[in-house]
Amino acid sequence: MRNAVRHLVEHPYFTGFITLLILVNAVTLGMETDQQIMASIGPQLHAFDTAVLLVFTAELALKFYAYRFSFFKSGWNWFDLIIVGVAWIPASGNLSVMRALRVLRVLRLISVVPQMRRVISAIGHSIPGMISVVGVLGLIFYVSSVLATRLFGMHPDPNMQEWFGSISASAYTLFQIMTLESWSMGVVRPTMELFPWAWAFFLPFIIITSFAVLNFFIGIIVDSMQIAQKLEAEEEGNPHDQPATRHDIQQLMIKIEALETMTKEMQKQSGMQG
Repeated sequence: MRNAVRHLVEHPYFTGFITLLILVNAVTLGMETDQQIMASIGPQLHAFDTAVLLVFTAELALKFYAYRFSFFKSGWNWFDLIIVGVAWIPASGNLSVMRALRVLRVLRLISVVPQMRRVISAIGHSIPGMISVVGVLGLIFYVSSVLATRLFGMHPDPNMQEWFGSISASAYTLFQIMTLESWSMGVVRPTMELFPWAWAFFLPFIIITSFAVLNFFIGIIVDSMQIAQKLEAEEEGNPHDQPATRHDIQQLMIKIEALETMTKEMQKQSGMQG
């Protein structure tokens, strides 16, 4: 019975049905934000939302029955359990804001679609490398913020005081410049009117932070994506390399017995002819 349930929850049709239900539920949750729609079909949307939640709960129950305590070995099962559990929190009184968390059910699409799981796994594998890059970027920001405060923040101009009057203000301004949001006309050119040589500070900062560091992030994520695909392939393994199951052994024994029977019959026929 457990094998039958496991076959059911792992079947592509069952997974496709859950995926479709998640997508439809995402649309209905968006429709519930429209007052006109709620005025006309609000009860129907609430009923459908409850039905979807019951289906998701039944799905988790089937998985727990099929895998038993191995269910908790998968991080994605924990992910689904938390999201569905949050959806069951009563949304009345002071907890009415919890109804907004129902939209988290859309995130279950990540655990259902293998390609999305691969992307999240790649991001998880890239965190150690990204922490190192963020550390280097933090050092660059700190040094640049101190320099910008010393170079431009001492000027009495109101803009200079607002942008570079303190280390925190300089860090925020440099972050804006790193994102290339109004960096030229908004910050750099007004600064260059007071400090014509300011381009010598801002251009290297932009090249280092906006282009070099961004490429580091991209390289780390791409490398982590390849590692995640390799690990997933190793976990799935080659079916021909998997150890033989009890059913495979039984089938092999039947074939061996049939072969022995055929060999004996051939020997008998050979003896009779002799």
